[in-house]
Amino acid sequence: MQPMDQPVVVAGEIIIYRLYDIAYAVDLDRAEAILAQRTSTGASRKRLSATPPKAVAYDAPPVVMSLDPVPLSINGSALDANVTGRLYDFGVVSLALDVPVRNLQWTAFQDLLDGLAASIGAGSGEHIWTQLAGQVREQIADALVRPAVSMLEEDYIVALVRSFGRAMTAAEIQEKLDLVPLLSGERSALSESAQQDLLRNRFSYYTDDLVVITWDRAFVYEPRRNSDVIDVLEVANAQLLEMRYYDELLDAELPRMYDLVQKTRRASGLFSSRRFARLARNLYTLVAEVTELTEKVDNALQVTEDVYLARIYAATLDLFRVHLVSIAVERKLAIIRDTYTALYDEASGGRATLLEIAIVVLIVVEILIALWGH
Repeated sequence: MQPMDQPVVVAGEIIIYRLYDIAYAVDLDRAEAILAQRTSTGASRKRLSATPPKAVAYDAPPVVMSLDPVPLSINGSALDANVTGRLYDFGVVSLALDVPVRNLQWTAFQDLLDGLAASIGAGSGEHIWTQLAGQVREQIADALVRPAVSMLEEDYIVALVRSFGRAMTAAEIQEKLDLVPLLSGERSALSESAQQDLLRNRFSYYTDDLVVITWDRAFVYEPRRNSDVIDVLEVANAQLLEMRYYDELLDAELPRMYDLVQKTRRASGLFSSRRFARLARNLYTLVAEVTELTEKVDNALQVTEDVYLARIYAATLDLFRVHLVSIAVERKLAIIRDTYTALYDEASGGRATLLEIAIVVLIVVEILIALWGH
């Protein structure tokens, strides 16, 4: 395509996400109240904009907070990025830097996206993101349940087009625009199979909308100012982050659990059953907490009647391998549950043995007392 034939992105946005696990949980009602008191903009609870609640709904709508714009220098140009944060009840904050786009040719749109990715995308812009995350933690500190600073994070980029210089259908976009460089970040030609893999997850509801999702980027053409698809992509990223967090938490917990079990078994003695029971209670608490939070994560978004959003949501979860990580978490929880059961049985057996000994001792004492009386 010659430069003069390039379509112009009249209105759009490039949104860069960075998600962090900041606590065991967030009291959303408390966070909303704190932000209402401390900030001029306050906060609100996120709802899907164009989908009936009975079709798709958040289990616990996240709290949306506005932060001060961030100045950026991209490709030699200064610009401001709008910043919002969303707080999820399972302890995740999603930060989004939103750069508005007006009247850019397609290649300039690509250049801007790649410049933003290099400046504040994955592995970049740590000083900006950590400052924003710290600001959020400070503002809502009283709403955080067991605050934590996790090294885990997730990144995602959405290239959103609201309108081109002329109306275009989804078919025309795929025919006339090369989406591969935009979605891959590569300017060198990709193989045919690589291109097919990159463009595999494509969705349209109307003839003039288009969504293409990949592992770390998405292209969304939505002329109706509907943000539901973008919201669904964000929720899927939050779910991936939290499942990864618990997967790594249990990875670290299992060896420690084995060591504690061995130490407890080696420390034999009259009251070893108490040690078994105490360790079993600790494991039960861990299982209960992780199970509660993973259920919240699994049910973060409830899709029932909206088939289109359901397809995008399911494809995104599958692409992100959220279900595989969830299965790994459940498998490790099953190991801990089995260990808890075994420890509980040993503790019960130990208590039974102590009871039997006590009964024998009492009988012997009674016999001795009887003989002493005679």
